[in-house]
Amino acid sequence: MPNSSYILPQRYSFKSIWRITFPILVALVMEELLGMTDTAFLGRVGEIELGASAIAGVYFTILYMLGFGFSIGVQIIIGRRNGEAYDSGKGYGAIGRVFWQGVWFLSALALVTMVLSYFLSPPLLKGLLKSENIFNAALIYVNWRIPGLLFAFMTALFRAFYVGIKETESLTWNSVVLVGSNILLDWVLIFGHLGAPEMGIKGAALASTISEGISFLFFVIWAAITADRKYGLQKMVKPVWKELKQLFSTASWVMVEYVLNVSVWLLFFLFIEHLGEEELAIANIVRSISEVPFVFSAAFASTSATLVSNILGEGHPEGVTPIIRRVIILCAITMLPLLAFFALCPHFIIGLFTDIPSLVDASVHTLWVMCAATVITLPWNVYLQSVAGTGDTRVCLRFDVVALCIYAVYCIVIIGMLHSSIAVCWTADGVYSLCIWIQGVVYIHRKKYLTLPDPAGDAGRQRIA
Repeated sequence: MPNSSYILPQRYSFKSIWRITFPILVALVMEELLGMTDTAFLGRVGEIELGASAIAGVYFTILYMLGFGFSIGVQIIIGRRNGEAYDSGKGYGAIGRVFWQGVWFLSALALVTMVLSYFLSPPLLKGLLKSENIFNAALIYVNWRIPGLLFAFMTALFRAFYVGIKETESLTWNSVVLVGSNILLDWVLIFGHLGAPEMGIKGAALASTISEGISFLFFVIWAAITADRKYGLQKMVKPVWKELKQLFSTASWVMVEYVLNVSVWLLFFLFIEHLGEEELAIANIVRSISEVPFVFSAAFASTSATLVSNILGEGHPEGVTPIIRRVIILCAITMLPLLAFFALCPHFIIGLFTDIPSLVDASVHTLWVMCAATVITLPWNVYLQSVAGTGDTRVCLRFDVVALCIYAVYCIVIIGMLHSSIAVCWTADGVYSLCIWIQGVVYIHRKKYLTLPDPAGDAGRQRIA
C-alpha cells in the first residue's frame, strides 16, 4: 500500500529531473530542426513543395511512429527493470536482453513497412489528395524518405535504452550530428550546391534519409565505446519468441496510440488541403513552429514516463503524483516564455520559414491561436506519457481513440461544413489536447495503476533476468 508520508529521494528532485530532461530536450529540438529545415528551405522553392512536404512528412511520421511507439514500450520496460535493479542491486543484464529483442522486432518491422509502402503509398496518396501537383510532389518525397525507416527505428531504440536507464547525454551529441548533417545536405541537394544536381523536394527527402543513417552510426559507435557492460548490450541475444511476445504485449498499444496521435495531423492537413494550396502552406508553417513548444512538452513527458516507470520498479507508487507535479512545473517554466516570444514577434518567427510576404501576413492569426491553445493544454502530454510509464499502455490507446473521435467530429464541423478560416481551424488542436488531459488527470487521481501487473509479466521478467 502507498505510504502517505513518503518523500521523493534526491534523485527525483527538480534539479535531477531537469538534468535528465535537458539532453532529451536538446535532442528533440535538434531533431525537429530536421523537419523545420525542410520547411525553411522548401518555403523558398514554392508553395506546392511546401504544402506537399507537410502531408508527405506527416505520412512518413505515421509510418515512423510504428517503430517509435514500440521503442517507447521498450523504454517503459527498461525503466522498470532499471528501477528493480537499483532497488535490489542486481539484474541489470535483463536490460540488454530487452534491447536486443527490440532490435530483431524493429528490423523486421522496418523491412515490411518499406515494402508495403512501395506498393501502397501511390494509391493511398492519390485517393487522399485533391491537387495533382501536391500528389506528385508528395509521392516523390515519400519514395525517397522511406528507405530511412530502418535507421530511424534503430535510432529510436537506442534513445529508449538511454532514457530508460536515465543516461541521456548521448542524445544531445547524436542530435547535433543528425541536424548538422541534414542542414548541410539540404543546402547541397535542394539547391544544387557544391556540384550536386538541384533536386528540390527530392533532395530534402534524400538529405533526411542520409542524415538518419549517420545518426544511427553515431549511436552504434557511442554504445560500443561507452555503454556499461553490466547492461549486456555488447552481447548479441538471439530472438526469443516468448520474450518478443511479452514486449509486444506492452508496446503494441503504444504503437497504435502513437500512430493515431500523428494521424490527427494527417487528418487535419487533409481537411486543410481541400481549402486550398495557400491554406495548406500556412498550416505547414504554423505546424513547424508549433513543433518547438511541443518538443518541450515531449521532452518532459518522456522524462516523466521513465521516472514513473523507475519509481514503480523501486516499489514506491506513492511517488507517481509528486513526480508528475514537479515535471509539469518545470515544463511550464520553460514553455511559457517561449510561447510569449512567439506571440509578441509573429512576423519574425514566421519569416524564418518563408520569404513570401502574403504567407507571412496570412499566418499571424493562426500562430496566435496555436500559442493560446498550447498554453491552455500545456500538461496534456506529461499526463499521457506518465500513464504509459505505469505500464497501462492499453488505457493510453483508449485516451487517444476518444480524443481522436471528438477531434474528427470537430474538424468536420468547423472545416468541412463551416469552411472556417485557418486560424479558427487550428482550435481543433486544443480540443484534442484537452480531451487527453482530462482523461489523464482522472486516471492518475483514481490511482488505477496501483493494481497493475508488471508490464512484461512476472514470468517474463524472470526469464529475461
